[in-house]
Amino acid sequence: MDNFIQAARNVGADVQVLASPAEVLPYLREQINGPLLVPPSASLERSGIMADLLNSELAVVTEDFRTRGASAEAGLTSANFGIAETGTIVLESTAEDLRIATTLPEKHFVILDPGKILATSEDAVPVLHDVHRQMPQAYLAYITGPSRTADIERVLTIGVHGPAELHILLVDGLSKDLLEH
Repeated sequence: MDNFIQAARNVGADVQVLASPAEVLPYLREQINGPLLVPPSASLERSGIMADLLNSELAVVTEDFRTRGASAEAGLTSANFGIAETGTIVLESTAEDLRIATTLPEKHFVILDPGKILATSEDAVPVLHDVHRQMPQAYLAYITGPSRTADIERVLTIGVHGPAELHILLVDGLSKDLLEH
């Protein structure tokens, strides 16, 4: 887990280790003031995080992402797994709502069970085979740090083609299933 945290921070992600799912809502309250896109997630449902969000004062958006996505301050997703060597999170995001939540808002919050952190990209190969065997048309997003680009003059700009902030919340006990987010 330490290698993942360091690699993710090296590429500009904010990584927080939370003791339980109950700590997610207080963390989000400190970080956002506007609408929060939350697409369906088995991990968020089972852990009670989704119920906490829906019962909070946060402006949680769970539908009509195409219309409301551009005005949302943040998106919240869970991840299928992480890769320690690069600080990358991997998310099966075939559903359009997942892609909108991870690309349109200025902030992306990702919840990841530390038990789903793989050491290397090579360790992910068997998992990727399983994903494509079960869902041949699956779209997988590899997210490493906030969105960044550099123009021809090599000027690095953050947040042009996606979120300017990536927050990875490590919460133990969500799910050990690498195919579930």
